Amino acid sequence: MHKYYYMWLWLVLLPGFIQAQESVDLDKVEPGRFDQGKMWTFENPPVEYFQEAYNFTPTDEWMEDVRKSALRFATWCSASFISEEGLIMTNHHCSRSVVGSVMNEDENFDENGFYAETRADERRVPDLFVDQLVVLADITDEVKALTGISEDSALAVVEAKYAAKEEWSGLKIENRTFYSGGKYSLYGFKTYEDVRLVLYPELALGFYGGDPDNFTYPRYNLDFTFFRAYDESGEPLTPSNYFTFNPAGAEEDEVVFVIGNPGSTGRYLTMSQLEYQRDTSVPAILSYLQDKMEILMVEADRRTDIYKKDSITNQAFSLSNSNKAYTGRLEGYYDPVLMTKKAKKEEQVRTNVKVEGDDPWTEIEANVAEMSKIYGDLIFLSPGQLGGKVMQILHKLYSYRLALEQEEEEAIEAQKTDIETLLSDFDPQLERALFGSQLAEIKEHSKGGFIDGLLAGADPYDKAKELIDESMLINDAEKFFKQKAGKLDKEPLMAYANEFVPRYQRNGAKYGQLSAQNQEFQKKISNLTFQLSGVTSPPDATFSLRLADGIVKGYEYNGTEAPYKTTYFGLYDRHFSNNKEFPWNLPEKWKNPPLELLKAPLNFVSTADIIGGNSGSPIINQNAEVVGLVFDGNIESLPGYFIYDPAINRTVSVHAGGIAAAVKYIYKAERLLKELNIE
Repeated sequence: MHKYYYMWLWLVLLPGFIQAQESVDLDKVEPGRFDQGKMWTFENPPVEYFQEAYNFTPTDEWMEDVRKSALRFATWCSASFISEEGLIMTNHHCSRSVVGSVMNEDENFDENGFYAETRADERRVPDLFVDQLVVLADITDEVKALTGISEDSALAVVEAKYAAKEEWSGLKIENRTFYSGGKYSLYGFKTYEDVRLVLYPELALGFYGGDPDNFTYPRYNLDFTFFRAYDESGEPLTPSNYFTFNPAGAEEDEVVFVIGNPGSTGRYLTMSQLEYQRDTSVPAILSYLQDKMEILMVEADRRTDIYKKDSITNQAFSLSNSNKAYTGRLEGYYDPVLMTKKAKKEEQVRTNVKVEGDDPWTEIEANVAEMSKIYGDLIFLSPGQLGGKVMQILHKLYSYRLALEQEEEEAIEAQKTDIETLLSDFDPQLERALFGSQLAEIKEHSKGGFIDGLLAGADPYDKAKELIDESMLINDAEKFFKQKAGKLDKEPLMAYANEFVPRYQRNGAKYGQLSAQNQEFQKKISNLTFQLSGVTSPPDATFSLRLADGIVKGYEYNGTEAPYKTTYFGLYDRHFSNNKEFPWNLPEKWKNPPLELLKAPLNFVSTADIIGGNSGSPIINQNAEVVGLVFDGNIESLPGYFIYDPAINRTVSVHAGGIAAAVKYIYKAERLLKELNIE
C-alpha cells in the first residue's frame, strides 16, 4: 500500500466528515465527565461513582482480591491467575515472542499449537516472569514533606524506608508519579520466575484475520494462551488470590471491570501539543512506518527461509499495527467535536486557576513551535535499526573519523569493530531500499533544504543505490580502514556522515532541552488541573495496575449495528467468504466443528477504557469472575490516546465462553476443563 494512502484517504473523507459534523453546534459542545478516561488507580478507586453508576460498592476486600489476582506479564502485557493451581491467562499475541524458546526442532507451534497433556509436559519458558502487586502505598504526603531535595531523591528516601518494613521485604519495589507530582505511590511486587507453557493455540486462531482485521469489530479471534506459575520448590503455585473462570462469560448490558496495566496516554496534553502532533510528529511517524512496512513486506516475499520470512513478516505486522494506531489518532485530531472538548477543558482550567510565574501553556506553545522545525531531523537522521544499516554506518563513520583525527586508538578500534559488525550481514538490495526511503523522508520532512545539495537533483532511491555501489567502506572495508584521516573524504558516504550526524546531534540536544522544559511546564499544568479535579479524573496511564469500568454493549457503525458479541459461526463465515485464504485459513483440526462450538460466543465488546499494555487483561464481573480476556480496541477507540469517548470507544475481548468451547471441543484438554470447572 502506498505510503500516502491513509493521508490521501483521510483527505478524501475529510470534507464529508466535516459536513457531517456541521449538524453539531460546536458552541454547545462541552467537556465530558470522563474525557480523561476511566483508568482508575487502586489507591484511589471511585467507589462513590461505582455506587452511583452501577449500584455496586466494592469492599476493600474485593479491591485487594482483584488486585492480587491480576498480574503484569513480563514487561509488555497483562495477565491473571485463573485457578487455585497457578494457571495464568494472557493473550496469544503477548506470548508469541517467547514460546518459540520451548519449541523442539520437529515442532511448529504456529501451525499446530501446543497443549501439555500432563503437568510434566508443561514447559518452562526461559527468562519469562510475571509480577503480582501484593502491597501498595500512597506516599504523597511523605514525599512532599521532604523539602529541599529533588523529587527523585525524596522518592529514594521514602522507598528505602518502606523496603525496611517486614511486609515489603524481598519484594520488587517501584514508585509511580501521577498527575506530574500531584500524587505518588509505591508498589511492592512478588515476582514468579518459573512460568511454564500449558496451551497455545495455532497462529491461525490466535491471530485470526491478521493485519486486515486488526483494530476492527465484529471480530473473530481466539487470542489467548495458558501458562502456569510454579513455586521455588518446582511445584505448581497455589495462589491465595485468583479469578474464578466463568464459562458462561459476559452478558449484554452487564457491568464489567478490566484489571490491567495500560501503557501510556496523553490525556492531559495541551492543545498546542495536540496540534503539534497533528501537524508535525504524527504525519512524520506515519511516513516512516509506511515506508518501512512496504519495504519489509517486499523483503519477506523474496525470502525462502520460512523462519526468516516469518520474522520479517511479524516485524512488518508490528509496524502496521503502529501505523493503524497513529492513523486513528491523527483522525481524532481532525475530529472537531473531540478537539473542541479538549479546547474548552483547557480554557476551563486556565480560567479557574491562578498561575504564578511564567504561563506554562504559553511556554509550551512557544517550545513546540521550535520543536516542529527540528522533528524531521530527530526521526529521520536517527541511527535506529528500522532505518537500515547505512544510517547506522554513517553515525559510526563520523565517530571513526573523529577518533582517527584525534589518534584515539581505543575509540578507533571500537568504531571499526562496530562497522564491521554492521557489514557482516549487509544485504545491498534491502539496504538500498531502506536508505533510499530515509533520504526521501529527509527531503520531505526535514527543514532547511540541506539534503538538496547532497542529492544534487538525483532521485533519493537512485542516489542511495549509487552511494552503496560506489562506497569503498561497504564494498572493501579492509582497504578503507587502511586510509589515513585526510583521505576519508574520498569515501562517498563521508559527506553524508559529516552533514547528518552533527545536525542530528545538535538538533537532538536542542529537542531534548525543549522536551525537558515542556515536562516541567506540563508538571505545572497537571498540578493546577489536579487542584481542580483531584482524583475524580484518573491520571494518565503509566503501565501501572488500573481498574477500568464499563458496560458490555454494542454500538452503531458503518450504517448498521455491531452486536455486543460474535460467535464461531462468524469465524467460519470469514473463512469461507475469503476462500479459505490467509489470514482467514483454518488448521485441519478446526475443519469439522460441532454445532455446539459454532453457537458459542467468541468475541465481545464493552465500554471499558483501555490502551496498549492492557493486552492480556482479565475482564471480570462484580463477583470477580473472569468473563473475558482483553486483546484489542476497535478502530474508533484509537483517539483514546488523548480523549476517552464512551459513545463508540470499545474494548474488544475474547469471550470466556469462546475459550471454554475451544478447550472442550477442539483441544479436548480434559484436565483444564476440570481445573476451570467447564462442563
